[in-house]
Amino acid sequence: MEPLITNDAVTLGLLVAVLGGVFYTRGLGGGWTKFYTFVPIILVCYLIPSLMATFGLFAPGGENLWPIARDYLLPASLVLMILSIDLKAIIGLGPKALIMFFTATIGIVIGGPIAIFLVALVSPEAVGGEGMDAVWRGFATLAGSWIGGGANQAAMLEVYGFNPERYSVMIAIDIVVANIWMVFLLYGAGNPEPIDRWLKADTSAIETLKTKMESFSLQSERPSQAKDFVLIMAVAFGAVGASHLVADLLVPALETSPVFAGSILTSSFFWIVVTATTIGMALSFTPARNLEGAGASKIGSAFIFLLVAIIGTKMDIFRIGEAKTLFIVGLIWMLVHVALLLLVAKLVRAPFFFVAVGSKANVGGAASAPVVAAAFHPALAPVGVLLAVLGYALGTYGAILCAELMRMVAPV
Repeated sequence: MEPLITNDAVTLGLLVAVLGGVFYTRGLGGGWTKFYTFVPIILVCYLIPSLMATFGLFAPGGENLWPIARDYLLPASLVLMILSIDLKAIIGLGPKALIMFFTATIGIVIGGPIAIFLVALVSPEAVGGEGMDAVWRGFATLAGSWIGGGANQAAMLEVYGFNPERYSVMIAIDIVVANIWMVFLLYGAGNPEPIDRWLKADTSAIETLKTKMESFSLQSERPSQAKDFVLIMAVAFGAVGASHLVADLLVPALETSPVFAGSILTSSFFWIVVTATTIGMALSFTPARNLEGAGASKIGSAFIFLLVAIIGTKMDIFRIGEAKTLFIVGLIWMLVHVALLLLVAKLVRAPFFFVAVGSKANVGGAASAPVVAAAFHPALAPVGVLLAVLGYALGTYGAILCAELMRMVAPV
């Protein structure tokens, strides 16, 4: 069916207008607050463009919009989100916070291959596939989302070359499974005392954290000026240019080696993403991280939501019912993640707050970790952002490790 709108500029305008409408309604309060509490904003940003493309308003992927989003907005968003990492502040959260965060990451890394292995024992054809249709490639995008966030998910889609026509199934698994767990976390945040008693946790550190983060939030904010936004653009797109330069230099050299031929190391996009991530981490040790106070991560978030909307146009929601078994893989994967979290929390007597925020800093990232943290206390929302930013930094590396493990156990 010929799309109604074929002009990419018009499509882009519509997508940005949709994002504006979504964020406007989220700020209205009342019933909208309840709606966005249980229907995450990122779901809406995926779903509306998907429906628009599915019913023929414009062409899936916006024709030329996706390459621009992938090659420019994605690495720029990674740099701006990682730029605000404060390793001293993260260490200052205490060892239990970091233990639970890294436990959550490990749970995702090992949960994927365990889930594929178990389902393959019963239904190998459901988790097999060849080439760009190989199921493990699709779950690599899920690993990117559940360790880092939307930017890392999009990165894994390009790095591993999963069939875009089947990507909607992975988006659905991501959203449905992650938000089932989100419901439990929000419920627990409203009444954490019974869980903390079961974990035998010392919650005195949480009160100290509240005071510390209230102070941190006040210190990090400052009025932004035009020069701040120019500097943010210079850092972001300077890093994008450097990332493309590294890819242009490394890929031809690696392609000549029979050792690396055909491997992920000969993917240009792989080096773009890894380089952007590394530059962001390096800049976090320099005065450039002060740009966070002027809104660096907020601009990075805006890029991510536009990226999400463009990816949404690539979805075909009518194909979700074709892969029910894959939802079982996602559920087993999440159960491994949750079981490991609770086991370690019990062993180290970590407060449920660290369990919840550590989990959502991975599974959901900056879009939902602050929501869960604020459910405990509004002053704690920056803790979610802080750990989620660390998740962005680890998302690329962790997702690649998880993907390679899934490749090893997936049936041929």
